[in-house]
Amino acid sequence: MIIEVNGKRPKIGRDVYVAPTAVIIGDVVIEDNASVWFGAVIRGDEGRIVIGARTNVQDNTVIHVNSKYDTLIESDVTIGHGVVMEGCYIEKGVLIGMNATVLTGSNIGEGAFIAAGSVIREKQEIPSHHLAAGVPAKVIRPISESLRSKLVHAPEAYMKYNRAYAGSAIIISQ
Repeated sequence: MIIEVNGKRPKIGRDVYVAPTAVIIGDVVIEDNASVWFGAVIRGDEGRIVIGARTNVQDNTVIHVNSKYDTLIESDVTIGHGVVMEGCYIEKGVLIGMNATVLTGSNIGEGAFIAAGSVIREKQEIPSHHLAAGVPAKVIRPISESLRSKLVHAPEAYMKYNRAYAGSAIIISQ
C-alpha cells in the first residue's frame, strides 16, 4: 500500500518489488531494484527515508524517521526480518540481522554486519567492515573475508526473489 501524507507521496524506482502487505508512507524514495517484503512498514511522515538500489527490506521490518534525523540507507543493504530502525544512516553493503534495533542518530559503516537481536544505541557509530553484536551492541571485531563475501552476495539472493515474485506472484483475495 502506498500512502501520501502531508503532500508527500513515495517515489518508487524501476524494477522494485513491493509485497502486497507492505505499507510505504510519505516522504520515501526507493531506488531501482530494491525490494520491500511482507508486513514491512516504511513511514516517512516526519522526515525523509531513502532506500538505496538493490537494498532488501525484509518481512515485518519497521523503518521510521523523526523531526531531527532522516533515515538514509545506501545501496546493497540487507535488512533482516523484524528489524526496527529510526533516524539512522546505513552505508553501502551493510547486513542488519533479524530483530535488530537501530536507534536515532546512529551510523553503520560500509560493509558492517549487525548481529541478529542487537541494539545499536542512539548516536552509536559502527566502523566499516566490523561485526557488532549485543544489547547494547558492541563492536566485536573486523569481519572475516568469508563473512565479507556473504555480505556481498546477500543482495544478489534477494534480487532473484525480487524477479521471481514480480514475475509470478498470485494475489488471492477472500
